[in-house]
Amino acid sequence: MFDSIFGTASLTASNVELLPLLASVASSLGLGFVLALAYCFRSRHTKSFVMTLAILPAIVCVVIAMVNGNVGAGVAVAGAFSLVRFRSAPGSARDIAFIFLAMCLGLVAGMGYLLCAAVVAAVLCVVVIAYQCVSVGPFGDSSDRSLRITVPEDLDFSDLFDDVLAKYTSYYELVSVKTTNMGSLYRLVYNVGIRDLSQQRALIDELRCRNGNLEIAIAHQETNGGEL
Repeated sequence: MFDSIFGTASLTASNVELLPLLASVASSLGLGFVLALAYCFRSRHTKSFVMTLAILPAIVCVVIAMVNGNVGAGVAVAGAFSLVRFRSAPGSARDIAFIFLAMCLGLVAGMGYLLCAAVVAAVLCVVVIAYQCVSVGPFGDSSDRSLRITVPEDLDFSDLFDDVLAKYTSYYELVSVKTTNMGSLYRLVYNVGIRDLSQQRALIDELRCRNGNLEIAIAHQETNGGEL
C-alpha cells in the first residue's frame, strides 16, 4: 500500500517510465470521478466545477510526475497557476475543501502511491456522504433564513413584529428597509434564525395579522457562514 509504482530509483531519475505514468494518470482520473460524484450527492452544483474536480487530480499527478517526485518543486510549479485570477464568484468552504482534496489525491497518485490514494479517497468520500445524510445536530440543515415582510406606508413597523419574531426565532435582525410599488409600500428584510422549521407557516400566519395580509416571504439567506 505504501510502495510507489515508480520505485525508489525512478523518483530521483531524470526520466519517467511511460506505463507507470499512464497508470497514475488513469487512477487519478478515476479518483477524480469518484470525488465529483461525492460532491454532487444531495447538493447544488455546476457542470464546470464538477468537471474541474474530475480532472484536477490528473493535472496535479502529471505535474508531480514531471518533476520526478520532488514535492517541493511540484508545489512551486502548481503554485504558479495561482497567479492567474479568475473572474468568478467566491466559493464556499465546502468547495475549497474539495479542491484541496482533489489536489491531495493527485499529489499522492503522482508520487506513485495509487492504493494509498484510493483508500484516502474512499474514506473521505464516505465521510462526506454520511455528513450529507445527517439531518440533525451540528451537521443538520441551517435554520438561518431571510424574512421579507411588506407593510403599508402608513404603518409604524419599528416594534410591530418584535414579539412575534422573539417567539419563533432564536435571533432576528432588520438588515434593510426599502420602498416598493411606487412608494406606497415598505419592504422589510430580516435575517432570522428559526427555532423550529416546521413552524414557518405559524410564523407567517401571525405576521399576516400585523401587516394587513400583504406579501411575506421566507427564503435562505443569500450570504451564509459556509462562504469564504
